[in-house]
Amino acid sequence: MSADPHAAAHHAGHHDHHGDDHHHGDGAPHGSRKSYLIGFALSVLLTAIPFALVMNAGMVSTQVAAGVAMVLAIVQIVVHMIYFLHMNTRSEGGWTMMALIFTVIIVVIALTGSLWVMYHMNANMMPGMDMSGQMAGGMSGGM
Repeated sequence: MSADPHAAAHHAGHHDHHGDDHHHGDGAPHGSRKSYLIGFALSVLLTAIPFALVMNAGMVSTQVAAGVAMVLAIVQIVVHMIYFLHMNTRSEGGWTMMALIFTVIIVVIALTGSLWVMYHMNANMMPGMDMSGQMAGGMSGGM
């Protein structure tokens, strides 16, 4: 028997695993200092590259810079989800990833539908409509 009953109860009922890979029984990982630093470094890099492209406008065309910025923004979203939000297929029995996939599908449908409607509204405007405030057909303001 130990002289300190609290110490004996602590060692018997609680396993102290502070050196492990920071996973608990619920499947939700917790980040280490190394993973947070990797995520931070990737985030800084993925922000600095588009910034440099925009600031040095003569290097590439506007369309290429916008395309690169969009692709790196998507990559940065993934980096944040993995390194800072700790999303993976194992956490919460895969339901977190399923919710993410469902959300992405809904956002893609909403954005694609909105762009499609706006494009067709612009393409199917009334023929002969002049957007400068005058109607086509030679109507003048002075009579």
